[in-house]
Amino acid sequence: MVLRYSKVVANWTAAISKKDAFQKVPKVEESTNFLRELIKKDLSKGGRIHDRVGRTGDVVRTRFPPEPNGYLHIGHAKSICLNFGFAAEFGGRCHLRFDDTNPASEKQEYIDAIRSDVKWLGFDWGEHNYYASSYFDQLYTWAEYLITEGKAYVDSQTKEEARINRGTVTKKGKNSPFRDRSVEENLKLFREMRDGKHPEGAHMLRAKIDMGSANMNMRDPGLYRVLHKEHPHTGNKWCIYPIYDFAHGQEDAIEGITHSFCTLEFDQHRPLYDWFLDNLPIPGKEKCRPIQTEFAKLVLKDVVLSKRNLKVCVENKVVTGWDDPRMPTLCGLRRRGIPPAAIRRFCEDIGVTRNFSVVDTAKLDDVVREELDVNCERRFAALSPIKVTITDLPADFRQELKADNHPKNPSMGSRPIIFTPTIYIDHGDFMFDPPADYFRLKPNGEAMLRTCGIIIKVNEVVQDPTTKAVVELKCTHEKAGNRKVAGHIGWVSADDCVFVTANVYEPLFKVGVVNHEEEADADAEAGAEGEEEDAAEDEEKKLASHDEARQKVLKMVNENSIRAHKAVVEKNLATAAPETSFQFERLGYFVVDKNSTPDNIVFNRTITLRASGPEKDTGRSRKAEQEEQMRLKKLLEDLPASEMFKIQKDKYSKFDADGIPTHDAKGTELSKGAIKKLKKEAAKQTKRLALRLQRS
Repeated sequence: MVLRYSKVVANWTAAISKKDAFQKVPKVEESTNFLRELIKKDLSKGGRIHDRVGRTGDVVRTRFPPEPNGYLHIGHAKSICLNFGFAAEFGGRCHLRFDDTNPASEKQEYIDAIRSDVKWLGFDWGEHNYYASSYFDQLYTWAEYLITEGKAYVDSQTKEEARINRGTVTKKGKNSPFRDRSVEENLKLFREMRDGKHPEGAHMLRAKIDMGSANMNMRDPGLYRVLHKEHPHTGNKWCIYPIYDFAHGQEDAIEGITHSFCTLEFDQHRPLYDWFLDNLPIPGKEKCRPIQTEFAKLVLKDVVLSKRNLKVCVENKVVTGWDDPRMPTLCGLRRRGIPPAAIRRFCEDIGVTRNFSVVDTAKLDDVVREELDVNCERRFAALSPIKVTITDLPADFRQELKADNHPKNPSMGSRPIIFTPTIYIDHGDFMFDPPADYFRLKPNGEAMLRTCGIIIKVNEVVQDPTTKAVVELKCTHEKAGNRKVAGHIGWVSADDCVFVTANVYEPLFKVGVVNHEEEADADAEAGAEGEEEDAAEDEEKKLASHDEARQKVLKMVNENSIRAHKAVVEKNLATAAPETSFQFERLGYFVVDKNSTPDNIVFNRTITLRASGPEKDTGRSRKAEQEEQMRLKKLLEDLPASEMFKIQKDKYSKFDADGIPTHDAKGTELSKGAIKKLKKEAAKQTKRLALRLQRS
């Protein structure tokens, strides 16, 4: 079952501009998915929260609960869209809650970054920003309650002893020799732990459940461990901190969360979530008890989304920081120029299932290109500029021209550009020995300069005497008039330009080396068990383990993930504001870096114009491409919709029963948005053929 967010997205998009993002939302049409159906069932007559229907802005309560131990990445975007989206759809609210139960790895820096990222993505929690640490007093009280009820004990086993006695998935565990301590002794030891009288790893408070359970999480899980660490919010008040599993469900209950959506690694933790709710005296739990439901997390092909592994890249200076444009973090994607609307659309397209799957990054790329194509103004630029001198123009010649900011949107206006005898073109627009279908500049070849209607011809090629690199082309010109040429190229005037740094990126990690299932397993182990081990593990062994993991991550890194070009662009870009995106014609989409200054202008390439990238461009002119498109259009005129795509073998390789493409030529599955567009084209084709038949 797949969850589509289209109606959800429409709701919160309309709502986020209001003061209270989730007070007023329009009614939505119904569609089927397991999470929506769950909420609808709960709200229906006789449902567990039917009495909440009609509460303005508080019909349902969801939450997004990040641990502030790193920066959010695109995997978190799926959960953000899901939780805030359903709150909007059903007229409720979504809480932003920081699960700050582990001061050893949490920082205020991460808290601030998470807030910024969620808002950038388009969501607002209003006044509902909460912290697990705000509930530490209550959690401690409940821990003592479990002790007095004989349902918790202080365990003094060593880490190795606890590991052996815990058993395995095929072997039952053994009771701790400290499991039958008296209530009085347990309370005394637990309070001594609280007061800082014991070192880290000496004791752990455990729930007394069942060491023979088939579910490892139910084998006397940890509740509290000793940590002599200062907390970002509570300072040095506490020497003990709750394990995430003990805090999670109780936080949901305190906040009145109606639907607790978690990723699949928490599936085996749900019985423990419910055990705590069953065995603690939580006020109001009979009336509105939170329910945990799991869904599959977002996994992107060849992209590392483990915060631990990303942290390795930051700490070892593989990248410049968490917001490096090569990082899959939300702040990294923002700095690279990925629009938040594209991320929201992507999360809508991929949907939600309960099955582990890997999503091809091409799906994200498609959505990003579509979003940028509509919204970006165009500019001329040269990544690796070659100087061109037009020798038959006077040295002081200047002609002011107007260039459209967007070829498909006249409302975006135009800009003035200056044509002069000395210009720059990109190195890709000249070849010494080009293939037959290359229509740009070559020795004694000619091409049309875009916008100005002038054809230039190469008469002389000047090369560096040492490197033999082309440094200048000397050309003559003529006005195009009615004359047509195949090649059209961009250019920038040498008198009306600015030199900038243009960063071009490749994937941060080598293709095919990321083991996504292994990453998922590592994330699953980072729950309560991981916290227990971190609390008790021998420091020397811990360092050795971390070093092994670090080396493994570093081996996956692509050493050629960034190339910095000394590029030349139109002078009007010198004043472009940071985070403003443009299409550099024929070169890709670029964004002004957030740290760009007038003295050091920096652009980051967001994405290429097409999946293959401009480096693999055949050099065909726009005119030639248009002629090819016209030939194909005529060929398609008489074909039924079920056949019109099948002849386009250079684009598509697989089709559904109706002849609609499902995979591109490389075998990559098309995004749902792309398939939707193709279906519209097929419907138009059917309509055209029907009209022609009527007229005949």
